[in-house]
Amino acid sequence: MLSNTKFPIQLSLFSLLFFIANFPMVQPRMVEKPEQKPNILIIFSDDHALAAISAYGSPYIQTPNIDRIGREGALFRNMFCTNSLCAPSRAALLTGKLSHVNGHRDNLSRFNAGQDMFPKRLQAIGYQTSWIGKWHLEANPQYFDYWTVLPGQGQYYNPDFIEMDGKTRRYEGYATDITTDKAIDWLERTRDKSKPFCLVVGQKAPHRNWLPDTTDLHAFDGVKFNIPPTFYDDYAGRIAAGKQEMNVYRDLRVVEDLKVGYKIPRMNEAQRKAWNAYYGPMAEDFKRQNLSGKALDEWKFQRYMNDYLGCVRSLDRNIGRMLDYLDAQQLSKNTVVIYASDQGFYLGEHGWFDKRFMYEESQHMPFLMRYPKLIKPGTTIDALLMGIDFAPTFLELAGATIPAEMQGKSIVPLLRKKSSKNWRQQVYYHYYEKGEHNVMKHFGIRTKRYKLIRFYGEGEFWELYDLQKDPQEMQNIYNDPAHQGLIVTLKKQLGDLAKAYADDEAMSLLSE
Repeated sequence: MLSNTKFPIQLSLFSLLFFIANFPMVQPRMVEKPEQKPNILIIFSDDHALAAISAYGSPYIQTPNIDRIGREGALFRNMFCTNSLCAPSRAALLTGKLSHVNGHRDNLSRFNAGQDMFPKRLQAIGYQTSWIGKWHLEANPQYFDYWTVLPGQGQYYNPDFIEMDGKTRRYEGYATDITTDKAIDWLERTRDKSKPFCLVVGQKAPHRNWLPDTTDLHAFDGVKFNIPPTFYDDYAGRIAAGKQEMNVYRDLRVVEDLKVGYKIPRMNEAQRKAWNAYYGPMAEDFKRQNLSGKALDEWKFQRYMNDYLGCVRSLDRNIGRMLDYLDAQQLSKNTVVIYASDQGFYLGEHGWFDKRFMYEESQHMPFLMRYPKLIKPGTTIDALLMGIDFAPTFLELAGATIPAEMQGKSIVPLLRKKSSKNWRQQVYYHYYEKGEHNVMKHFGIRTKRYKLIRFYGEGEFWELYDLQKDPQEMQNIYNDPAHQGLIVTLKKQLGDLAKAYADDEAMSLLSE
């Protein structure tokens, strides 16, 4: 009887074991983590010419760290600013709007920092935002969880920074290094590492008056830079070009720009010792030579290039520091890294320094981007881009809504290799500031081949360039009878763009 009562239990256990042994194991359901939002690092320098970046074929300098961004990501060959001036270009970056819409047409006005901008939209979806370094927009930054900015243009040596508590503090060292130190410190110690970040590193370099770090003072000793073929441009057929005051051999200041007897009161003892050891003998040699004519002109060019490129060396070195930090912290894979400058710059082309004009050297901006999750290494993109495209691009990458008021276009479809047939075929430009350097107000259109410019304010006249036949923009062909049909087409396209971008001033001038 006892055995009979145990049998059902034994049979039941046997059946259970048999079932377990022969039935396929049920795998636990894997719950996928939501897609991680990318971090965004924007390194935005000031006045960096494409001709001073080796990724763009510089004949003057190697920039291995900037090049690395393009080599491991994408190099954009046709990014253009919409107003070649420091503050307006930053306003376009932030707002995705042209100067007449965001309200910041020149360096003299005060920026409305409370308007809708990409950092506000990123904050709304959980990003931590930060701006460190050159800001140059007068009003204090808004929509940034952390900021520390240079007053105005800032200083190269022992710079002051305006802090969030309203106080201005001086930091000992070189501005490019200090800006990078502050950026890495924020990434390492201050940010909430549970959130994605968007960090803008605003570097002052290589803005005028080009004070290299003491480390780079001797970097180009013995180097003789080739004079650009347009250095002695006579500006024939180009009225505005002849009126400017940004000529290397006429308008550079011998003391402040070329450092003949220049004293910087902000320097500490070690900095001043290195500075005097380099520039003292140079100044004495300059006085001894008593140069004149072309010999003096070309001496000024060589001095200008030495100092400008010395600033670029420090900039590139510090970009390397940022990239190395991302690698060390395993942040590289999920961080969008962008290097750009607010505009291009003249390195003696047309005899000039500075920017402002719609000509290629200053309208053309460097732009390189790395994002391993989306961009194949070694990508090159030739589509026509504008500075107003930054903001919508950041928002789409982050998964945020792009407001309809933004006038730029996200470049993400280009990165995803989607067809670019519907991409823009022209870029728009409008420069407003009549003041320093005596550059006339003007606006215009650039296609892949042609550029049409309308100058105004001190007489109205036009310029037309065939960039395929005349890439250096030396021949204004506007009055050539052979191009009148082309001019009609370009004027129609320019009017359509002015209307689409709601540029009432340009539309009024075009209707005259």
